[in-house]
Amino acid sequence: MNFKDFNFKAELNKAIEEAGFREPSPVQKEAMPIVLQGRDIVAQAHTGTGKTAAFGLPMLQMMDGKSGIEGVVIVPTRELAMQVSDEIYKFGRYMGINTATVYGGSSYSRQMKHIKNASVIVATPGRFLDLLSSNQIDIAPSFVVLDEADEMLDMGFLDDIKKIFSYLPINRHTMMFSATMPKEIKDLALTILDNPAFVAVTKNEITNENIKQNYYVVEEYERDDALMRLLDYKDPAKSIIFCRTKKEVDRLSTSLISQGYVAKGLHGDMEQRQREEVIRSFKNGNLEILIATDVAARGLDVNDVSHVFNYHIPFDSDSYVHRIGRTGRAGKEGTAVTIVTPHEFKALTKIQKSVGSKMETKIIPSIKDVKSKKLHKLIEMIKSQNIDEMAEEIVNTLILQEDDPLKVAYKLAALLSKTQKIKGANRIGKSKQEINRLFDRFYNEKRSSNTRGRGRRGQNYSKNKRNFNQRRNSGRR
Repeated sequence: MNFKDFNFKAELNKAIEEAGFREPSPVQKEAMPIVLQGRDIVAQAHTGTGKTAAFGLPMLQMMDGKSGIEGVVIVPTRELAMQVSDEIYKFGRYMGINTATVYGGSSYSRQMKHIKNASVIVATPGRFLDLLSSNQIDIAPSFVVLDEADEMLDMGFLDDIKKIFSYLPINRHTMMFSATMPKEIKDLALTILDNPAFVAVTKNEITNENIKQNYYVVEEYERDDALMRLLDYKDPAKSIIFCRTKKEVDRLSTSLISQGYVAKGLHGDMEQRQREEVIRSFKNGNLEILIATDVAARGLDVNDVSHVFNYHIPFDSDSYVHRIGRTGRAGKEGTAVTIVTPHEFKALTKIQKSVGSKMETKIIPSIKDVKSKKLHKLIEMIKSQNIDEMAEEIVNTLILQEDDPLKVAYKLAALLSKTQKIKGANRIGKSKQEINRLFDRFYNEKRSSNTRGRGRRGQNYSKNKRNFNQRRNSGRR
């Protein structure tokens, strides 16, 4: 199946081809025919699977080009509002479709000016409700989309969303997209949608299959050293480190910058201009590591993030799904790394059971492992390096002075190797045998405290233990 099978307008097909789209993603394949039929829909799919196109393309196809606002997309954050607005504009530019981005912290007059010339509004709930309730805008959109509905729920926007819909026409086409599907989202869907079709991934597909999920067991005092060792070993071109608190983001960003990493923090206490500057640097490749809280990274859409690091394990499975969904986007492979202590095994097992995906135990690489990998990379880099005039002049001058080409080569290699220093202890974290013993103790304690006299539940604990043993024993560095 390809996008031509949907019989979109010629102007829309032209934009699709320029975007490089060929085959629809699973959520697009499932959702777009339903939307094109005019049915309300609730679609569940993890982040980075093309949800914007899944609702944006059919919405643009069905818009009749009348004056005024025909479509409204409600999203949880400013960053996501800007990204969705840009994407819909690119899809609709040959149709003469303009978009207006509406969010707090920006000029009312500028946003109102954009709304007057737009066909689609992409808005965050707070500012959009403000404009509606103060009668600054009076619109009757034919299409309304709730994007990342579960994140809006987590951020406390449920009441705002209900109020927003009281201002919108009853006769509308409503679409809801969400990475997870808690009960509150289902209840909301039945309230604001009309006999919706439900499109949902299976439990085993809640997280992207392109994402390898690994966890490393360390003691609490080793957490920083473990993170830096993993950064040195994996050497990601672009990665996100998730922290639980703003204070932790500031401390960790200061620590990594002092160690020479190209890193910056991102959290809610920063001014909007600072946040936009950090995100722009990260997208442009001027920043290798972004350290963020869950809230700050919501709606962040960067396709070339190779690694996500959970500095602490998140509090719940939904947060885990959203975090690791920042990598493995647009069909690319990604790696999710979680650092845990023995005291966090309970949270780890809970998340794995809820998410239903495979998380493998890994061992923190030793200094020798990192040196070997860096050496191989350095050799390949030298072999592929072009020789310029200055390089020839330096080497020729040194050979004349030293009268020993091999000695010159050794000195140049020593100069390069100084940039490859590896910090920290040789051994960080638990060995495979230690992890096995910790898990045995964890399950024995869990079983003895919860299953005494309950045979069936005891069998379930044994089954869970066997599943974890299979996963942890399959792990390699």
